[in-house]
Amino acid sequence: MRVAFATCAAMPGGWEDDRPAAAMLGAEFHRWDDPSTDWESFDRVVIRSTWDYTSRLGEFLAWCERIGERRLRNRPQLVAFNADKRYLRALSAQTVPTTFLAGGDPLPELVGEVVVKPNISAGARDTGRFGPAAHAAARALIARILASGRVALVQPYMAAVDERGEQAFVFVGGELSHVLNKRAVLARDEVAPVTDDELGVARAMLQEDLVRAGEAQAAERAFAQRVLAEVSERFGVPLYARVDLVHGPAGEPLLLELEAIEPNLYLATSAGAARRFAQAVRAD
Repeated sequence: MRVAFATCAAMPGGWEDDRPAAAMLGAEFHRWDDPSTDWESFDRVVIRSTWDYTSRLGEFLAWCERIGERRLRNRPQLVAFNADKRYLRALSAQTVPTTFLAGGDPLPELVGEVVVKPNISAGARDTGRFGPAAHAAARALIARILASGRVALVQPYMAAVDERGEQAFVFVGGELSHVLNKRAVLARDEVAPVTDDELGVARAMLQEDLVRAGEAQAAERAFAQRVLAEVSERFGVPLYARVDLVHGPAGEPLLLELEAIEPNLYLATSAGAARRFAQAVRAD
């Protein structure tokens, strides 16, 4: 089987966490937008570090369709679904309460500490956390998102994130591979500062101590598995998916995001995870 890992111009050699699995597969790294790549020569094209796709979404989704569901993983239909955070409304899992604002919608009353983010974004770009004293900054971010033609999501900030962080459940080939714990990314009362490069990812996302191997209770695992089961029923079993959870006021698990396009899977945090990923690529 000939395998390509799709990357981007800012990371043509791929993300370091993906390299052990790529070596096991003999996979090649190619920019998704490289016109010289003969994609039809590959049996599998695995989307990995295509971290610039949100700024060129139409072009990226058209590329996914050209690669096609026989080769591309994850499949184009799932990628298109997951690219717009309004997918949260289409899933049955309990999510963080979210108000979706499109151009022309009246701004809601902001109560307490809130998070504002766009429907199309990755790496916490154009995302901020604002307390009551900074609601004017929250409204300014909403206006900026709407002016860009995107939809703004407004959510209450879950206080448990500061105490317990986020949980991430990494599924490979439909099976739970490992669990992660991620500490809070967003600082209070600001839009997340991003790197001064073409990726523009939130600086906090690159900190070495951001994510560590985690544990989960049975109820949290079951919640994440139900999310994956619903996605699998609709689009087929993903090669990989990361289900990110936070906890609500009563400690209940809430879906924060489903990551099925190009998430960092943190394979290095779990013994055997890179091998499991390589085996899943061969088997899919």
